[in-house]
Amino acid sequence: MIPKLPLDSPRWRDLDGVKAEEVEALLEQLASAAATGSGDAWRRTWTDLSGGLMDDGVVSDGAYAALPHLVEAAAVLPPGQTVDFWVDLGFIVTADYRPPVPADLEAGFGAALGLAERAATRSLLAADTPAQVCAHLVLSCVAFAGHHTGEALGRLLDPRGSGLLLVCPGCGSDTEIPEFFVDPARPPFEAPGLPDPAPARHEGHPWGEAAEALREGALGEGWEPFLRVARDVAVAGVSPETPGQAVLCLVAGMVAVRGTPQRAARELARQLMSLTGYFRCWDCEQTWTFADGLAENPDGARPQHRSTAAWTDSDGAAATVESAPAGGTGEAVSRFRRDGNAVLASDGTPWGRISVFSDSAPGSSGGVEALAVVSRPGRPTLVAGAGDKGVVCLWDVTDGRLVHDPLPGHPDAVRAMTALPLPDGRVLLASGGDSGTIALWDPGSGQPVREPVGDWPGGVTGMCAATVPDGRTLLVTATPRGAVRLWEPDSGECVGRLNPYGSPIRSIAAVPIAAGHALIAASDTAGRVHVWDPAVDDPWERGAAVQLSARALADADHRVAAVAAVPTADRTLLATADDRGVVLLWDPATGAPTGDGLPGSTGTAGPPVITATTLHGGRTVLVAGVRSGQLLRVWEPKTGAVQRITLDVALTCLATAGSDLVVGHVGGVLGLPLPGVG
Repeated sequence: MIPKLPLDSPRWRDLDGVKAEEVEALLEQLASAAATGSGDAWRRTWTDLSGGLMDDGVVSDGAYAALPHLVEAAAVLPPGQTVDFWVDLGFIVTADYRPPVPADLEAGFGAALGLAERAATRSLLAADTPAQVCAHLVLSCVAFAGHHTGEALGRLLDPRGSGLLLVCPGCGSDTEIPEFFVDPARPPFEAPGLPDPAPARHEGHPWGEAAEALREGALGEGWEPFLRVARDVAVAGVSPETPGQAVLCLVAGMVAVRGTPQRAARELARQLMSLTGYFRCWDCEQTWTFADGLAENPDGARPQHRSTAAWTDSDGAAATVESAPAGGTGEAVSRFRRDGNAVLASDGTPWGRISVFSDSAPGSSGGVEALAVVSRPGRPTLVAGAGDKGVVCLWDVTDGRLVHDPLPGHPDAVRAMTALPLPDGRVLLASGGDSGTIALWDPGSGQPVREPVGDWPGGVTGMCAATVPDGRTLLVTATPRGAVRLWEPDSGECVGRLNPYGSPIRSIAAVPIAAGHALIAASDTAGRVHVWDPAVDDPWERGAAVQLSARALADADHRVAAVAAVPTADRTLLATADDRGVVLLWDPATGAPTGDGLPGSTGTAGPPVITATTLHGGRTVLVAGVRSGQLLRVWEPKTGAVQRITLDVALTCLATAGSDLVVGHVGGVLGLPLPGVG
């Protein structure tokens, strides 16, 4: 028996995301299906419940209590009936955001994973499934076994694409290899080996029958050495110490022999076998296995001592990483890097100095998740920053000096901030918390205007200030659950709502279209862009809002993840960025794209962070980075010129104050002058 938290335990009240009665209802349906050998009413209940176990990629604490019950009940069903259950469970245990398992649930959850590995492996051997589903299922089995290659479950190749996105285990940089996947008749490199002796599972494991299922010729001529490695892994059992390349041989081999139809399974298996090769990081230039690059921070990953070529495609030509051309010009990209508190050009020439924003109480600010620039006529420009500690800090942008003691009082982590220039000349600062709280601050005195209030489900993930033609400035807040609200700052009253469709919001920005009138642009989690006019009372009314061209978005295959306003000499444009690193500019008056965009390139894939400003002389620049990355691209849309700056911090957010760039990162805040890119 798996040790489990009793369903009538008061502890359930302390666990988020799932209720004991929901688990109990599903257990009854699973028991009924096991007793009768038929019935699938449990599937719909499981689909509904799994949404509580993992919400938008975040695993709830309740999942750790519920899964031991559910795994034990599902494990007794006929193996062919539970394929989808084990695939869904695999996605949960390899989610990007998994809180630590509570101490009192560790034993039960660990035992449940062991039982899940055995039951899922039986399903793998019993059911003929589509190749893609088979790949998910076998990676779920690997994930239950505790191997980091199981994290590739959510990163399997998209059948519609051919590129490969990897994360360097050494420096965390993203490496994207376009047109990676091919279907070679023969393998493009040698099969990996196993340690001598190969690590073996000391306890019993369920993979013995998998070794027997792996037959010669399953992949065609030339692939037998890879299948021998797959059989060796299956005989030993998937232990966490097994090289990731070798585990991928097992995954690919099982897809080849269990996936249907066989032709599709063979093609997918060959693509998966290609992941047993090597890549060279564009940033730190260390060489790693593809298997290790599929998971962030894989345990036990070590650089490989390989030749300079990163990998070889099917015609034998070495694939190398080159400097990306500047957008639309063909001009070479300029490169800069951080060296201590200086930024150096690629030839070693000093270019500028970095300002490290101070922390009067060590550790009081910590990692910064949100930034806002507070510009006050006739007074120094301030930068506000806050993060997980719920503490707001205010710095002078010119020297990074803390102008007030850190401002405590936010009861939760701060995820969004914005400055609010009011019609009477005051400038307030708004901050939004992880649990949905909203606070207002006077940046001049460092005092709260209003204590944090509100408890909106899903938290506050975006904020901006919108002016409307009647002279008011409104605070706009957005949540990942789709609530976009308009607030009157002085009274704290909610005076309007946007987003009538309720799409979960990922990024939001105010885009001025005339003096005293701004539109609100937002991207949702499906990659769509919405434009609303806060001046109209009915959120269904279009007002002055013009939606972006659906045809242009589709033609560019542009799934937007972030939006930002881009000031230019004669108007404000809207910038949109996607997870590939592509940035496009749009005219809010017509909804049409304008000019050449900034293309994605090596090291630019991932959740984008963008900001824009106008430099001296009226030149507009846009700065783009990747959350948790170290690369910044400074782009001048008018000329297409691009400069790349490599820092040694993991980015979280960006802001601009005139010609100064402010970088929030996991350890604090940096300031640096923007280079002249003209």
